[in-house]
Amino acid sequence: MQKLLSYIITPFFFIAFGLCLLIFHPIQWFGFKVFGYNGLKPVVSKLNFFLMRSTNILGTTYKFTNKYDLPTNRPLIIVTNHQSMYDIPPLIWYMRKHHPKFVSKKELGKGIPSVSFNLVHGGSVLIDRKDGKSAIMEIGKLGSYIEKHNRSAVIFPEGTRSRDGHPKPFKPMGLKMLLKKAPSALIVPISINNSWKLVRFGQFPMGLGSKVRLEVQQPIENKGNLDELITQIEASVVSGINSFK
Repeated sequence: MQKLLSYIITPFFFIAFGLCLLIFHPIQWFGFKVFGYNGLKPVVSKLNFFLMRSTNILGTTYKFTNKYDLPTNRPLIIVTNHQSMYDIPPLIWYMRKHHPKFVSKKELGKGIPSVSFNLVHGGSVLIDRKDGKSAIMEIGKLGSYIEKHNRSAVIFPEGTRSRDGHPKPFKPMGLKMLLKKAPSALIVPISINNSWKLVRFGQFPMGLGSKVRLEVQQPIENKGNLDELITQIEASVVSGINSFK
């Protein structure tokens, strides 16, 4: 019954989602061309707020839990699991004061209103996942960028999305490069639950009534043996994942 209802509701969601991207694209362009990064950043934050609101059409709700006082005067490395593309708007919105930047596949760098413009001009990096060496170099550039500007990098070390909520093993190389290039960064593990349910049927129709939850785990200092540190980070992220149960 839910899937049948979703066939009716999903087109309205896609219209709202698409309109957000189309409306905010020229606003981003204007903000960036006239005011530079400081003109682009608040527009991107508002865009992602409205992208979240568009998913409310599907009955999606969001809850962000953070018991920690995260600093804004030092870089952050935000490490999280990846369940769907709908992980990204709440990460950008709820972590907006930390200026989150992403490691994204290069295909997203063109052709998508609003999204491509922000990825190219907003400080994120685009990688070719088929070229591991150049991908690691680009991630290193992101690490240097956040170290210099006291911003944050978001990385999904699983590499691909979990389509059923089960966490995948971390692929450590990209995260290790970030840790090396941003030695003063505070590591912020975040556990995401239930965003995979938005795409439980694939891209069409959308899942209804998903309760997306993001929980910040205990921040970790960037020090000590990197392999042991990454194991600790992975355990922290996984400890808060329960949406597959």
